[in-house]
Amino acid sequence: MICPACRSDNGPDARFCSRCGAALAAAPASLSSPQPSGAENSAAAGKLGAVPYSVVGYEMQAAKLQLGAGQAVLAEPGALLYMRGDVQMQTGTGGGLMAGFKRALAGDSFFLTQFSSNSSGELAFAAPYPGTIHPVEIGQTDWLCQRHSFLCCSPDVSVTIAFTQKLGYGMFSGEGFILQKLTGQGSALVHAGGHFMRMELQAGEEIRIDTGSVVAFDSRIAYRIEFVKGFKNVLFAGEGLFFIVLTGPGTVILQTLSFDRLVSRIAAQAGAQSNQAGMEVAGLGALGGILGGVLGGGGGGSGSF
Repeated sequence: MICPACRSDNGPDARFCSRCGAALAAAPASLSSPQPSGAENSAAAGKLGAVPYSVVGYEMQAAKLQLGAGQAVLAEPGALLYMRGDVQMQTGTGGGLMAGFKRALAGDSFFLTQFSSNSSGELAFAAPYPGTIHPVEIGQTDWLCQRHSFLCCSPDVSVTIAFTQKLGYGMFSGEGFILQKLTGQGSALVHAGGHFMRMELQAGEEIRIDTGSVVAFDSRIAYRIEFVKGFKNVLFAGEGLFFIVLTGPGTVILQTLSFDRLVSRIAAQAGAQSNQAGMEVAGLGALGGILGGVLGGGGGGSGSF
């Protein structure tokens, strides 16, 4: 199916373009040829090297891969949803001890897991929090990704780390000083919280982004941190103190819901409920303190998280 926005070719059952994310027109239902089970929620399809995959689901997506004889993929430990048929799993450092130590330094797993087959098999990977899965092509350019966004890749792709070029980016971007770096020749799938936005920046074009909202960008992109201007903007806009500024040319993938933002909202709500529980039992002396701790999730009614 051809995307009307970017003219990219997608699978016949795709609902959204795998390149730009635009909604695709649904094919008319046929009474004589019903869809196979599961096709109604297929979001994208493609290949990791020679291994075909399809992304299924909406806000909680999974990537299903079909392994043929002699084929293999690499994945982040803990991403496996299921495997069936002739699939072997082997965990290693993915490039030697130094490669493993570098990933551990970045806060990722020391190991990578290889899944292979001698005949045929099926497996699926899923991310640990709500979001969508998207392909990136590695070859003409390398990719830099935020930590934990990498899901799986073809065997010819190396997953290493890259130190941020700017001190300010590491301190204030929400991503830390170390990024995941995807190099080699092949394809990978990355996970974005919520939905994703894929943007092409022209040479010299800049985009200012909320901290924590960047999933990945190719290595041609220059990046820096910029302070939010204006006293009232800093105090009352609710957007934080900094923007990440990316400068083209290159490709950028953004996410609509960063994991840090999700966690902060949950923490704020939990703290508010803890405060409310503490106030409801206030004035009961020691008994009130005990009840406040129980109702407030062990916080003693103080509202701290």
